[in-house]
Amino acid sequence: DRAGKKLIEEGDAEANYAYYALHKLHILPSQWVALEEEEKAFIIACIDIRIEAEKEDAKKIAKEAEGR
Repeated sequence: DRAGKKLIEEGDAEANYAYYALHKLHILPSQWVALEEEEKAFIIACIDIRIEAEKEDAKKIAKEAEGR
């Protein structure tokens, strides 16, 4: 719906984590909202770690491409 899209586009953290969980981890929004806070916090921490690793990989690839 438009409200959900607006939250994502405006940078709402919870909506962005739910979006990532849906697309990358295949966790449905209904499953996301039903998670215990501790479970959700763990998944959010894992997402943050994964995103940082992906950023580092992208930097390495870009740096290698510059050297060619």
